[in-house]
Amino acid sequence: MTTENQDQAPITAADENKLMAERRAKLATIRQQGIAFPNDFRPQHKAADLTAQYAGKTREELEAEPVHVVLAGRMMLKREAGKKAAFATLQDASGPRADGRIQIYATLDVTGEAAMDALRSYDLGDILGVEGTLFKTKTDELTIKVSKLRLITKAIRPLPDKFHGLADQETKYRQRYVDLIMSEETRRTFKARTAAMSSIRRFMEKNEFMEVETPMLHTIPGGAAAKPFITHHNALDMEMYLRIAPELYLKRLVVGGFDRVFEINRNFRNEGVSVRHNPEFTMMEFYAAYTDYQWIMNFTEAVIRQAAVDAHGTAELTYGGRALDLSKPFHRMTIVEAINKYAPGYSAEQLNDADFIKTELLKFGVKPFATAGLGGLQLALFEETAEAQLWEPTFIIDYPAEVSPLARASDTTPGITERFELFMVGREIANGFSELNDAEDQSARFLAQVAAKEAGDEEAMYYDADYIRALEYGMPPAGGCGIGIDRLMMLITDSPNIRDVLLFPHLRKEE
Repeated sequence: MTTENQDQAPITAADENKLMAERRAKLATIRQQGIAFPNDFRPQHKAADLTAQYAGKTREELEAEPVHVVLAGRMMLKREAGKKAAFATLQDASGPRADGRIQIYATLDVTGEAAMDALRSYDLGDILGVEGTLFKTKTDELTIKVSKLRLITKAIRPLPDKFHGLADQETKYRQRYVDLIMSEETRRTFKARTAAMSSIRRFMEKNEFMEVETPMLHTIPGGAAAKPFITHHNALDMEMYLRIAPELYLKRLVVGGFDRVFEINRNFRNEGVSVRHNPEFTMMEFYAAYTDYQWIMNFTEAVIRQAAVDAHGTAELTYGGRALDLSKPFHRMTIVEAINKYAPGYSAEQLNDADFIKTELLKFGVKPFATAGLGGLQLALFEETAEAQLWEPTFIIDYPAEVSPLARASDTTPGITERFELFMVGREIANGFSELNDAEDQSARFLAQVAAKEAGDEEAMYYDADYIRALEYGMPPAGGCGIGIDRLMMLITDSPNIRDVLLFPHLRKEE
């Protein structure tokens, strides 16, 4: 019995072409027999479920009460056990965290000569359907004794060998389908992501939030400071923008009387690509009437903690070999307090001197916009000196109004808004605030953003007249937040690169 390069060096291009030719020849024979790619096999069991239910049974118990199994899976291993028997390992999609693999055992007397001959011709990667009964081998491994065997799908391309797998990281991203077949770790990552997303939805619905859908094509890009993707609608003959955030549409719904809304949405920003940035990404945004940013911070903390527990099993995580504890109350501090803690040495006088901060920022290679005020300069200095050091969950609060065009101004401190950003492991995870519901104030903020754009800030916002019109009908006081799902998934799954938690990340074209 042959197994293609199962224990050998990686398959070369020449080897792959030869193997594919052999597989195509086998497929041609199967086609002639009229049995290629059947669609009438219905599996009734999953490998992980069988393992969970029967792995603890003894051989005698399984013999006394035979368990009939009907299962389908991809053949990942096979080996001959003399001339009259063979073992193989099938892999299916079972289990939220478990690896869905189970061993099968075919014998000449039970499985039959025709099926045994067929099994010898099957290749790794083929999808098989089996019927049989469970038993345990001498090494106590749960196994299916095969009575019936069928080829469900013939794989034409050979899988990477089991030891080397997909060695190139970019190939893993580009050919995620192969990565998922070969890597239990990758499968666990995306099962954890799904578990976290389900957790978030349950948590929101439990707290009486209504899930909604808002447009992805916008006539005016808004809701965030970002550079949009631009497209053109032929029938309407108008320029449109891919959504950079759903915020302004969600708050229109609050105006309309939906007091609690949320959307798990895809956003698009035409900016850089890095280990933390992908041009297309997932956010969860929510808005709650009659709340403020203090309530939103508490709620955001609770959402994130529960998602970690449901996806990872605990809120006590490890990221890059270092502990990250989401079970404790998150820290809170202002921008200036963070600078003083993580970059000590600046005096209060210096941190309130715009000219000094501008000079200091030049040392970091940052040239502020001409329109930048003291608050914006302090934020820029925070980003250069303190942000990367915020390992434990920390809310940075009370952002300057000039960089917070949609946030409610503080009732006690001029120039400050009731806004926060949540940081973990030195990166932003969430952004939220008490919402600005004063139509005249919002109009003035938009005009300031237009001036900033004209001064060269490509990420400044546009003036949205319809949103102002909505506010003029009256929006109740509210709070809102956007949580970066992809970055949160990086932390929950201990993934160093955002591409590790995206099934199909954006890459340069193949050469």
